[in-house]
Amino acid sequence: MLRILLVTDTDKPIGELRDSLSLHGYEVLTDADSSVALLAAVERQRPDVVIIDTESPSRDTLEQLAVMNGAAPRPVVMFSHDADQQLIRAAVGAGVTTYMVDGLEPHKLSPIVDVALARFAEESRLRQRLADVEQKLADRKLIDRAKGILMDKRGLSEADAFETLRSQAMRQGVKLADVARQLIAMADLLG
Repeated sequence: MLRILLVTDTDKPIGELRDSLSLHGYEVLTDADSSVALLAAVERQRPDVVIIDTESPSRDTLEQLAVMNGAAPRPVVMFSHDADQQLIRAAVGAGVTTYMVDGLEPHKLSPIVDVALARFAEESRLRQRLADVEQKLADRKLIDRAKGILMDKRGLSEADAFETLRSQAMRQGVKLADVARQLIAMADLLG
């Protein structure tokens, strides 16, 4: 059962929304009465999805979303009456997964939540893939720098320098990049 946190920045009642979500089989958590309480509510209640109902997302709302997205990312569905393109881009940049301008229609919630979950999963997969590629690139740079140090200090060929690093990594039972990092630290220490 998906757990959904409702956040509203409007004065209109959200009982119909709460009832519709419950009818669709979602567990509706205690409402956050404003976006200012968003991060605390997400950390405390650990929802699977956050739904925000707002007339127009304020700068405070977008800041809170960005903080939440950095600390405890979740799929976020935002219902708003504001169709300003710059505001929509800012909302997506702050972590909104799905931005709905049509207004909140309870009978359409289930597919909207499904789309938000699917997009969030795909974005998470891409972020992880990017992080992995960036880490591999950083490791490759360390290894190349360490090979350069061995080639310079010990007069080794590039292949021999690499084999020296690889052998040391195997003896220590650590990654090649970790041996490279150790070698670079020692070279920096020794000058």
